[in-house]
Amino acid sequence: MRKIYFLCTGNSCRSQIAEGYGHKLLKNWEVKSAGIETHGLNPSAVQVMAEEEIDISQQESELIDIDYFNSCDLIITLCGDALDKCPMIPKGVNH
Repeated sequence: MRKIYFLCTGNSCRSQIAEGYGHKLLKNWEVKSAGIETHGLNPSAVQVMAEEEIDISQQESELIDIDYFNSCDLIITLCGDALDKCPMIPKGVNH
């Protein structure tokens, strides 16, 4: 199964929303999100996604898992801060 990683600063809103959509739309992918810091799951993100009938309330704000990061097929950074501070994108990984 292919792996995708959505990364942002605090893994509280943007990357959580992206992960939620990923779980719904990318059925043949393992989907995760993380941040360079953890800020907790933003209640507004949960509310917005509930309006889309996507439940992200059980997702957690997590730091980048370097093993998962290194095994990904696709890494998407959702802000400049994450791009500047995330580990070096492994060779051969789409970004």
